[in-house]
Amino acid sequence: MNALISSNIESLPLVARGKVRDLYALGNDYLLMIATDRLSAYDVVMHEAVPNKGEILTRISNFWFSQLGEIIPNHLTGIDPRSVVKPLEMIQVDKRAVVVKKLKPILIEAVVRGYLVGSAWKEYQTQGTLSGHWLYTNLQIGDKLAEPLFTPASKEAGGAHDENITYAEVENRLGQKLASQIKDISIELYLAAAKISLEKGMILADTKFEFGLDGNDQLVLMDEVLTPDSSRYWPAETYQPGSPPPSLDKQFLRDWLESTLFVGKKWNKVAPPPSIPDDILAQVSSRYKEVSLRLGIYGN
Repeated sequence: MNALISSNIESLPLVARGKVRDLYALGNDYLLMIATDRLSAYDVVMHEAVPNKGEILTRISNFWFSQLGEIIPNHLTGIDPRSVVKPLEMIQVDKRAVVVKKLKPILIEAVVRGYLVGSAWKEYQTQGTLSGHWLYTNLQIGDKLAEPLFTPASKEAGGAHDENITYAEVENRLGQKLASQIKDISIELYLAAAKISLEKGMILADTKFEFGLDGNDQLVLMDEVLTPDSSRYWPAETYQPGSPPPSLDKQFLRDWLESTLFVGKKWNKVAPPPSIPDDILAQVSSRYKEVSLRLGIYGN
């Protein structure tokens, strides 16, 4: 099965190619956003792709946008992406593209963590804190936090690694009012999604949201939301604190990259990336499909 590694929409101006998504201008007010099958880890795009990954991500994002629409407006327009390209280009957008409002992006990743894992676990082990918050002593990896914590990161240009920052730094960059709004809404979104996920048999350990401002300076949820690319999902039936939980997301790939030697040494997490075997790609694909199926979203 062929994967869409890079789109080629000649009927619209290309705006940008991200790690996964390609953006095309649609007049002055809208963008065509195509989720390709590219795979990234540690902000580096892999050589290999996962067939149908873009379709799965789009289905999952659209599901969550619809579920969370009462909390905050999102960037979706409802315009059929097939209607804005030439007939021969429809195959590139079908099931994997959306037409969205053009917004002023806020260059902050709004990360919310409900469980102690990943970089949060590493910080806790060395400092006893999480993004400046002191935590209880004697916590284990995978423990549920007393309450979800907002642990923001910067969005760096040019493919540089995003960096964790403090909430005070968010206030410095955005002002107190907007920073507080983003923090409160992010936690509200996480709590709502975590409840729905648990009803579907999954624990939502953490996630990141991205926001923009519309022409009236109103906050809008944008980009992707609650996909296995941007979130950690764990099967609820096997959850047990004290050991790294099995993931239904991209963490499986990160773990494999960190534990595997390439030409006798570990990858330094900068381009070029190592080659990924077909069996690892298949396991990544199966995890993404599992999230979609558990949410009750069916497709190819």
